[in-house]
Amino acid sequence: MPATLVAASAWSDAGIKFGNSLGAIAGFLGILLLVFFAAGRATGRFARPLAVLVMLGPAVLLLVVGLVAPLVRTVFLSFYNADSDRSVGLRNYDWAFTTDSIHTVLLNTALWLVVAPLTATGLGLTLALLVERMRWQGLYKSLIFLPMAVSLVGAGIIWKFVYESRGAGQPQIGLLSQLAVSLGWDDPPNWILSQPVNNLLLIAVMVWVQTGFAMVVLSAAIKAIPDEVTEAARLDGARGLQLFWFITVPMIRTTLVVVLTTVMITTLKAFDIVRTMTGGNFGTQVLANEMYAQSFTQFDVGRGSTLAVLLFLAVLPLVAYNIVQLRKERETR
Repeated sequence: MPATLVAASAWSDAGIKFGNSLGAIAGFLGILLLVFFAAGRATGRFARPLAVLVMLGPAVLLLVVGLVAPLVRTVFLSFYNADSDRSVGLRNYDWAFTTDSIHTVLLNTALWLVVAPLTATGLGLTLALLVERMRWQGLYKSLIFLPMAVSLVGAGIIWKFVYESRGAGQPQIGLLSQLAVSLGWDDPPNWILSQPVNNLLLIAVMVWVQTGFAMVVLSAAIKAIPDEVTEAARLDGARGLQLFWFITVPMIRTTLVVVLTTVMITTLKAFDIVRTMTGGNFGTQVLANEMYAQSFTQFDVGRGSTLAVLLFLAVLPLVAYNIVQLRKERETR
């Protein structure tokens, strides 16, 4: 078939799919408009229940279709073999907890979970305190927050160039390697291949992205501390670290916990950085990337679903704790 006919056929198929998508969206919006119109015309005792149904119905429907149904199916598939045609009971979970390679994955994930949130939150708090005392703080906050605007894939590519290493005697294009050469290290290692340093270098990318978020949220919390409390503490003789430790930290404790757990949730789902920079090789594999590899590289849906369930169970307590803390904060207000 000539290339022009192939291209025309491809464009035709794309046009049909695009038209079908537009039609589905238009149909969905049309149904919503009709439902809202009917709810607006309703009167009497059916008005309030119908209004509640109209407002919550689409959200609940999308939640069930997009979250609950896939979750149930994933749990179901975790008890089946690679082809999902035969039940294997708890064999996939036994594999997840007894295989040495998965132990390494879990240890790496635990390392990420401890180092990245604590470092990002600590740096964010430090920067929030320092920037508050500077002129042009809006500019500094924007620059520090800027990495949040970069996707994790983009951040991984940027830092992959930073960690780029070449052989001895060759010009180094990686910033880290060039710094090592400038300090007298003639033959710096290939950083991404060096264990366990490579895990810490990958974690540094997550810290770089999340520090700006922590700084902005904690800075807002610090500004919300009443001036009367700070002044009273100063009158009582509190200065420097005493003021920070006994006044600032207790007053923003809830916000600190929320920031820490939010960064933890993001870190648990870390996939893009590892996938972009190492592909999970050289001892850098984490849970989210292993789940992807099992499902879409080795085509073992059962094991991939098992890792997805474990990841969900790890995230669930953090989400629940976040909700409890936010409710407590609202009650105190």
